This record gives sequence, C-alpha cells and structure tokens, in this order.
Amino acid sequence: MAAVVAIVCEYNPLHRGHARQLRLVRQAFGADAAIVCIMSGNFVQRGEPAVYDKYVRARAAVACGASLVLELPLTAALSSAEGFADGAVAVADGLGCVDALCFGSEDGETAALLETAKRLLDPAMNDLLRRELDRGLSYAAARTAALEALGGRGELLRRPNDILAIEYCKAIVKRGSAMTPHAVHRPGGYHDTAPHPDHPSATALRGLLAAGEDLAPYIPAAAAPIFRDAVCHDLAHGERAVLARLRGMEYDDFRTVPYGSEGLWSKLARACKTESTVAGILNGVKSKRYAYSRIQRMVLCAYLGLTAEDLKGPAPYARVLAFDDRGRQVLRKARKTGTLPLCNAGSTPPDRDYYKIECRAADLYSLFAASEEWPVGGEERGRIWYEKRL
Repeated sequence: MAAVVAIVCEYNPLHRGHARQLRLVRQAFGADAAIVCIMSGNFVQRGEPAVYDKYVRARAAVACGASLVLELPLTAALSSAEGFADGAVAVADGLGCVDALCFGSEDGETAALLETAKRLLDPAMNDLLRRELDRGLSYAAARTAALEALGGRGELLRRPNDILAIEYCKAIVKRGSAMTPHAVHRPGGYHDTAPHPDHPSATALRGLLAAGEDLAPYIPAAAAPIFRDAVCHDLAHGERAVLARLRGMEYDDFRTVPYGSEGLWSKLARACKTESTVAGILNGVKSKRYAYSRIQRMVLCAYLGLTAEDLKGPAPYARVLAFDDRGRQVLRKARKTGTLPLCNAGSTPPDRDYYKIECRAADLYSLFAASEEWPVGGEERGRIWYEKRL
C-alpha cells in the first residue's frame, strides 16, 4: 500500500491554506498517498464551538483531498496543547499503519522542531523551569527561558503553530512511535486581520463570518458548496444556554472543572453568579499567569459537564467521520494492524460512558446554531460521508 500520512487539524473553517497543505503532503509522499485527517469535532481547542459541525467539515476535507477523517476525541480536543497533541498522536499511532505525521509550522524545519522537543523532555528542564517560575515569570515565558538555558531556540516557543508542532514531536518521542514527523511551512500570520486569499488565518475568517462577510475568496472551490448550505454555529447564538447551565451549578460543582487549579475554579464559580455575559465571566477569571484560551476551555468544559478526571484518561475509541476509496483501504488495514477501536456511524461504541459524554456534547453544541430549525436534541447523530472518486 502507498504511504499513509496523518494530519492533525481543526478546519475551523477549512480554507485555501489548508488545501495547500494537502497538496504539499501529496507532493512530498506521492500522489497515491492516503491522507488521514485527525480533526477536532464540534468543539475546538481554543475553547469554542466549531463554526460548522464536524460532519460538514469532514465532508469538506474529503472533497479537498483527504482520504479519511477521524474525530479527535472530545477530551483531547479540549486539552492543553500538550494533551491535544498527545491525544492526536495516540489516534494516529493507534491505527498501526501511519507512516508519517504532518503538521503546519511557521518555522517549517522538522529537524529544529524535533530537537527542541527532545530538549524540552530533558530531565534538567524541570529544574530550570521551576527556577524561572520562582522568578515570577508566566509559564510561557519561564519555559522559553528554560529552553534557552539548555541551548535551545526560544523563538520556537513564541509562535502558535511551532508550539503545537513541537508538542506533536514530543508525543512521538515519548511514545516511541515509528511515525516520522514532517513539518510543512505555514506562511501568513496567526493574528492577520486582513486574510491573504492563498493562506488566510482561520481566526480572521471566523471574524469575517461573524460579521456576515462572504468567505468565498478564501474557501477552496470543492468545499464552497458544502459550506454554503451548512448552518453556522457561534457562541453568541448559544450564550444564554451557557449562562443558564453555569448559573445552575452549585459552588462545589466547580471544584472538579478542568483547569481550575490554584483557586481558578472558585473565581469561576463567583463570576458565573454575578456576570451577565460569557465575556464578563472570562474577564472576571483571567489573570496574567494563565492564557486566555485556558480560561475559555475551563468555561466550555463547565458548560459541557466535563471534569478534570474526564480529560485525564485516553479516549477509548475514535469516530469515523468521512472517507473515500483510499480511506476505505486504510480502515480495512487499521482494523487488522491497529490497537485503537474505530466507531462507525450507527454502531454501538465500545465504551458507553464515553459515548454518554459525546451525546451530551452533541446536544449542547446544537444550541449554538444560527438557525432556529437546526438545534434538535437526541443522541450523537451519525452522518458518515463516503465519497467515491470518479
């Protein structure tokens, strides 16, 4: 079989820069390579609902060249960068047939990213990090200083895609995985407010979408009709639902919410009783010590009823969202070589407790829909997409 290459993604939304990455992967590994996308589901790592549901985004990915789309389990998708990367690598490695893991990076040099990952795993790193934290630095600044003390390149910990790329490399090294890391240079800036047509920022596109702007110049032609007919989701449409659920929690319920260490859970509990907007809650909890995205994930986990314990354990299975003919071949091989169970639409997952978490998250995600006709309840709805290549 040709090479099997995994890409970790969110496609929130999928744009021309993502399509470029898919093309570059095929250039690097061959036109007949099978590309497995491990994609965040209905909620993304920054602690927000995805702008389009996971089945829509998975279908768009296959239309643009992906062979198979698996869902990054919810508990990994809402973890820190380290947990997010480790969860994705666990899924890819669990298939037992993935040759390489590809990821975007501002730096684009695989060797430099892999070397940085190994330095961060050096046992001496912990003492250096503790020393810098004791000086009063934030965690991000302390880690950068500690890395530089070990002779590493601190600038690699200042750009979001490089940071995540290093975490993928760390996960590969820690697991002793046979997968080869492969960085793809990502042009453009994460905070670009005027997106470039060929490599736009997903952050900028979400801003345009919220403002009612047309995304057509930034979306691949193959994905455009899929997104055009899809229902958008955003926090604004479900804000009252979030506030109602948080207001209904008892004070002690917040003790088990993820990311609530060092008294953050108590600050969140108080803010939820006094603030009238989600933004007000976030502002009431934030501090210089913690990244804003961590607070967002904490609020979202509270809304979804996820506990710190839920996020600790490995996901018991991965859900198949979409595939084409090459993807079907990968699935057949993975069922023979893999160690991670795969769940198809309509089948009963092997872990019913985890499935309950998925069902609850799907029900609560529907409340962020812009269309009043869309937010129906019920169990996790399987809409697996198979595309036959002509």
